[in-house]
Amino acid sequence: MKYYFFFILAFATIHLQAQNQFDLSYYLPQNITYNAKIPTPESVIGHKVGEWHVTHDKLVTYLKILSQASDRITIEDRGKTYEGRPLILLTITSPENHKNIENIRLKHLGLTESANSIQLNVESMPLVVYQGLSIHGNESSGSNSSMLLVYHLAAAEGSEIAALLKNTIILIDPSLNPDGLQRFSYWANTNKSDYLNSDPNDREFHEVWPGARTNHYWFDMNRDWLPVQLPESRARIETYNRWMPNILTDHHEMGSNSTFFFQPGVQSRVHPLTPKANQELTKEIGKYHAKALDNIGSLYFTEERYDDYYYGKGSTFPDINGGIGILFEQASSRGHAQETINGVLTFPFTIRNQFKTALSTLEAAKEMRVKLLNYQKDFYLNVKNENLKNTVKAIVFGDEKDAAKTYHLAEILNIHRIKFNKLKNDIDVNGIHYNKETSFIIPTNQTKSTLIKAMFEKRTTFTDSLFYDISAWTFPLAFNLDYAELKSTNNIGEPVENLELKKGAVDSKSTYAYVMPWNEYYTPKALNKILQKGIRAKLGMKPFSVDEKTYDYGTILIPVQNQNLNENELYNFLKEVANSSNLSITGVNTGYTKGINLGSTQFKTIKKPKVGLFVGNGISSYDAGEIWHLFDQRYQMNITKLDTDYLRTVDFSKYTAIIVPNTALKPDGSTELKLDGGTLNKLLSWVKNGGTIIGFKNSVKWLTNNNFIKLEYDSAKVDAKNITFEQKDDFKEAQEIGGAIFETKLDRSHPINFGFKNDKLAMFRDTEIFIKPDSLSFNNPMKYTSNPLLSGYISKPNLEVLKNTVPFQIKHSGKGSVVVFTDNTNFRGFWYGTNKLLMNAVFFSKPM
Repeated sequence: MKYYFFFILAFATIHLQAQNQFDLSYYLPQNITYNAKIPTPESVIGHKVGEWHVTHDKLVTYLKILSQASDRITIEDRGKTYEGRPLILLTITSPENHKNIENIRLKHLGLTESANSIQLNVESMPLVVYQGLSIHGNESSGSNSSMLLVYHLAAAEGSEIAALLKNTIILIDPSLNPDGLQRFSYWANTNKSDYLNSDPNDREFHEVWPGARTNHYWFDMNRDWLPVQLPESRARIETYNRWMPNILTDHHEMGSNSTFFFQPGVQSRVHPLTPKANQELTKEIGKYHAKALDNIGSLYFTEERYDDYYYGKGSTFPDINGGIGILFEQASSRGHAQETINGVLTFPFTIRNQFKTALSTLEAAKEMRVKLLNYQKDFYLNVKNENLKNTVKAIVFGDEKDAAKTYHLAEILNIHRIKFNKLKNDIDVNGIHYNKETSFIIPTNQTKSTLIKAMFEKRTTFTDSLFYDISAWTFPLAFNLDYAELKSTNNIGEPVENLELKKGAVDSKSTYAYVMPWNEYYTPKALNKILQKGIRAKLGMKPFSVDEKTYDYGTILIPVQNQNLNENELYNFLKEVANSSNLSITGVNTGYTKGINLGSTQFKTIKKPKVGLFVGNGISSYDAGEIWHLFDQRYQMNITKLDTDYLRTVDFSKYTAIIVPNTALKPDGSTELKLDGGTLNKLLSWVKNGGTIIGFKNSVKWLTNNNFIKLEYDSAKVDAKNITFEQKDDFKEAQEIGGAIFETKLDRSHPINFGFKNDKLAMFRDTEIFIKPDSLSFNNPMKYTSNPLLSGYISKPNLEVLKNTVPFQIKHSGKGSVVVFTDNTNFRGFWYGTNKLLMNAVFFSKPM
């Protein structure tokens, strides 16, 4: 009976506490008068802040109405998410500043232009603050706090707010991930009890796969500030470059049993390109956060766990661009009220902490305005000085046989407003030829030179062996492009003003056959269109020459005769394919070629693909999403998402290939992916009957454990000598490969490597799965070299084991094949250089 009454009392207390927390007075500063004409959040969204999780549509509606009611706010729609939601931005400042906003912006940008910045007097210049909220959709306290923040800035009256608005341009990105926010608000609200249930076991706190952290394609968008592969990222980088803010805040959530974190992070893990003054200013700003949280009794920590190394995160990207990035991490209620080791954590409590630190940021901005403006000016003056001392005057990059990959790297440079030029003449550097039609050159003496260095450098020495994220991201390696540092500017041609993807074409009509080299990035898109149309296509297993042109391994042959289209129809269709895929197709009028003839049995018929993708429980949503995005957005190929919950009902026979992305691991090392015996047997039979199953990362072990493939593994053995109890966690983490780049040697005659121009390939790796090579050398078409580390951190024991192991294997089972990759060839959507490996496995597994 006592137990029963205790829980009744506990639930009643939570209910009453939550009711009190819903009042605006719980959040807003005391002793401030608010303009009654400015609508409160409740008056528009229909509930109090924190009572429910705001949906994105309600959030947008409120902010639009607020912008109409206040002359301090303007609102703009910068584009759409994949699901069509608006990417809105609010600019908040004094009405007087709004009238002169463009002049203020241009004058502010002058601080980044070293030629003019010395003449600028920062004493009277406004500071620019960019406040971004909830880039992870299920970390929604940030976006919910944005309503309070904007209301306060619109409605507060008095000299303090007037001074803040006069001296600050505030850019508010209220929902960095609209699709994720909408998905999570639906989950949290539909699982909410009227009398809040704080039991952590309640369904409210356990989202179904894939969760709402990610965007539509299940990408973690807080890793995309540098690669900018997603529409949401491109919109915010456009805003960033338009304003070059002095402070950017990035509001997140973390585990429920935590407290509150604000930067600086771990000081030994700051990227060397980040100035020391950056961290000193971050620490000074942190004192304002500490004071704000002290005033409301909220626990917090700093200089632990999180770091400032990878520049692709929101809190680190400003550090390489003359600004101060600040990460906030609030313990997450993951619903409306949850029991934690620190007591019952309510949603309003999390919102209030986010709101208070947003205000403390603005307080710091007001007090430190001149200091922060001078830091930005000095940052770019130092850039100018370093540019003059830099012995690397330019960087050339390109690929003679793949214009699309070259274009897409140049596209990223464009988005970041990095200047690049055409190559004046063809040049040869270190034995590599750079064609002026297929290469670009980047002058290093420019405003964004530190960002260029961050994107193009290779780094293998570090002051720390731990990283919150990856330790390497060298872009030309990610794109598998030739590149070189140059000591002169002699070959810099005209600036590239209008970047365009190469136009595709068929050079001539043929009555005999057409050939399509497999080198271009979009050849899988073209081949799929051809096969889906019912047109026969064949794969050239050996090089050949015709009409004084040489065609490499993997060239696609399309015979003209005996097709379901006549000669004219086939020609017109292939023109459309070439144009939409931005590549060249060549008409040939003879099969009498040098090398293999076009009628040779060395041309293998390619089967029309139908691909399945395992998703759901046990599968990494990130890895699955990257594959879905690759097929859907890049190659316009259908891929059927097969949820692991209903695989027992699926007829596998309709699929030519099934992809098993990375699977989650349990603490004991076994995989989270569990299929019943009947489903496993059905899948094994499907492979033996001709199917191709393709596994990545931990799914390689899953395939081994379930008798799909036999492999031998190696591992690093490290003894913990002279390691204290305090050091044990760091010691274990230092043995992990968190994300680095390694060199492989290719056998270009093997179909898995068709389309690659060079015999070396940079591979991204973030696993400790080491496969021993097969005893037959021709079964090892990809092999890590004896000195494989190109960029990033790896422990010495792991490096020794990695040498001469293999990242790929294929074994045949009956009529089918089992293909495995130890690592992710589609990493974060920007690893263009290895995307073709998966597509080769999909299209060409039969002749392997």
